[in-house]
Amino acid sequence: MSLGNQSLVTAFFIVGFPGLQPEFYGLVSAVLLFVYICILMGNVLILALFVTDRDLHKPMYFVILNLVVSDILFSTTTLPKIIARYWFQAGAISFTGCFVQMYFVHYFGSVNAFILFIMALDRYVSICFPLRYPLIIKNSTIHILCATAWITSKACPLMMVIRAYPLPYCSSKQIVQCYCDHISITTLACTDRTPYSLPAFVFAMVVLLGPLAFIILSYCSIILAVIKIATTQERFKTLSTCSSQIIIIALYFLPRCFIYLSSNIGIVFSPDVRIVIIMLYSLLPPMINPLIYCFKTKDIKQSLMKRFKHSTAPKKENVFFSKVSLCLCQ
Repeated sequence: MSLGNQSLVTAFFIVGFPGLQPEFYGLVSAVLLFVYICILMGNVLILALFVTDRDLHKPMYFVILNLVVSDILFSTTTLPKIIARYWFQAGAISFTGCFVQMYFVHYFGSVNAFILFIMALDRYVSICFPLRYPLIIKNSTIHILCATAWITSKACPLMMVIRAYPLPYCSSKQIVQCYCDHISITTLACTDRTPYSLPAFVFAMVVLLGPLAFIILSYCSIILAVIKIATTQERFKTLSTCSSQIIIIALYFLPRCFIYLSSNIGIVFSPDVRIVIIMLYSLLPPMINPLIYCFKTKDIKQSLMKRFKHSTAPKKENVFFSKVSLCLCQ
């Protein structure tokens, strides 16, 4: 069957937004390129700060580091092709290349969900068991948990690709999406996709709702622990340590839950609106997260300010020495 389908379909075409008029292709490609550059610059900045500042080599920041790497890789997997589609009308993608992209789209999405689970675990132990935190959450513990997340996330996307690849694709070649994913590919198969879509749906629910259930329980426990704190100021200070994580988790999970729930309760979106929502929850968090790290995370903010002051200090010294030299010459 694998040979048969490849003889009929050797490539797919990524449509992107089906209702978009050609006169807006340049604008859309420019916006997507701007988003991609922002994602790269912001996340590379966080990587550079982490590499050069040993004060950031703490468990929570190792978790953030893994999320940064996953965000960069996901964006690099999805954005260059859709930018090329609108900028150069190069929307074609090979049969195998589409499945490779599909694998990495679901793989990095799974990694992100488990990394956010680890982030919530870190905050839970930090606030609910502060005295035990240094003993339970060490750098080595986070390394093991993050490595487990990266390794175990491979299984389900690989299963999805293995099951979808041999299907007979003999109808339309158009991927009505900005990148290849399981739904957009399998809907093109010339066979009943129910036996293939159901396991994929179960996988999505496990990856999405499993970490989310623990995250909700952990933050409920955190709230109960904070209520027991005596003063309002101490409560606010404790909750502020979780604010950046809550924003990041909400940006990732809430839009995804909305899409899955809306499709099951009968809310129907046009293809363009659905794709816009998917692109927003796929690309907005990688672009916004670096700003959250810089403005809502104390250590990263201090590290950034320290680098900024260090970069401006030599200029002041040069001005001073130039004035001294001028006085001596006179």
